[in-house]
Amino acid sequence: MDGEERRGSLRTFFLGGLVGASAALAAINRRRRVERRRGRPRGLAAFETAPCYLELLDQEHEQPDLRPER
Repeated sequence: MDGEERRGSLRTFFLGGLVGASAALAAINRRRRVERRRGRPRGLAAFETAPCYLELLDQEHEQPDLRPER
């Protein structure tokens, strides 16, 4: 193995290490984001604890039923 081939192999090795390390960091970052999202409710359940929704429920509960009786 002469100097040119060795330098090329070493460069390829370091480049592969750099790509692998960046992929590992990206995977860790993505995993952290997923873990943060898991604690939050999804869909309509996310609004059930919202202050504006709770206030609306209180108002509806306090008001008499305005529907005509049958």
